[in-house]
Amino acid sequence: MNQNTAPAKLFFASDYMEGAHPLILQRLMETNLLHTVGYGTDEFSESARTKVRKACNAPDADVYFLVGGTQANATVIGSILRPYQGVIAAETGHVSTHEAGAIEAGGHKVITLPHKNGKLDADTIERCIQGYWDDANHEHMVMPGLVYISQPTEFGTLYSLEELTKISETCHKHDVPLYVDGARLAYGLACRQNDVMLPDLARLCDAFYIGGTKCGALFGEAVVLPRHDFIPHFFTLIKQNGALLAKGRIAGIQFETLFSEVPGSAASADSASENFPLLYEAIGQNAIDAADRIRAALVEKGYEISFECPTNQLFITVDDTQKERLEALLELSFWEKLPDGRTVLRICTSWATDSSDVDKLIEIL
Repeated sequence: MNQNTAPAKLFFASDYMEGAHPLILQRLMETNLLHTVGYGTDEFSESARTKVRKACNAPDADVYFLVGGTQANATVIGSILRPYQGVIAAETGHVSTHEAGAIEAGGHKVITLPHKNGKLDADTIERCIQGYWDDANHEHMVMPGLVYISQPTEFGTLYSLEELTKISETCHKHDVPLYVDGARLAYGLACRQNDVMLPDLARLCDAFYIGGTKCGALFGEAVVLPRHDFIPHFFTLIKQNGALLAKGRIAGIQFETLFSEVPGSAASADSASENFPLLYEAIGQNAIDAADRIRAALVEKGYEISFECPTNQLFITVDDTQKERLEALLELSFWEKLPDGRTVLRICTSWATDSSDVDKLIEIL
């Protein structure tokens, strides 16, 4: 290498920098020249729906494949809410911060609430909803019509089964649906601290989506409505929102692959979903293992961890000198500037993170 050429940066900025899992690419190539009907009504998409329903233990669920997270959130939220309603979210929630006002552009207010490390709690939600009804002027106000959370959160933290159950009970006590954004769900499922599985989401939530874009697919999110026809005419509403993929089988094939058994699994196709490893359930383990190694190195080398999170996102607080040195060698994600002038940076691993890159990152640290 020319001595004047700067070394290539290591990419740890996000978990959607790579293309797709090789098994998905292989399956897309195998089916590339087949002729199928469009709009997700093909046999591959139907097979994927069947596999998702089985994994979620939700035989009556409606399953739809959309292209991206913001598109899925805007379509689902806009379809559930009445014109006079808004959606409750954490101040740090994706719909509150990094979706360019997509929900507001659709005519609905995002009602932001305080959080703890990215998480809402049932009591905070209760106060918001009950506070609306207790206000004598509530007819002049935006009604809370939906609760939005993400698993994992924007901060890489996880809701426990107990926390999610309490939130679900609070929502349904007030007849307010609960919607879960699962953009990074595979990394939550692979995390050792996690106790919320797919059947739990289907049992406790009114709608959720299983993220593919950040979890091994070229693109795509699987929207799951556990109760059939929870959103009437949702197919038409997807079309109305410009979210209907004409070549629907491309998304269907990806989720059919993600929700198939990992090659070499000893389990049979007749086993209950919790007894055999699906590719989607296994794909996040590499990211978790890599993040654990990096987390241990950060602690050993004295970096300030901004907040504790067990999944594939790590956050460090650095001064300007540290920031300049790290960004010269690493592609990291800017998170926020603190009042004291320091910066929070995010290190993010993925299903495709190479162990040798982790070694190099640790050397740089």
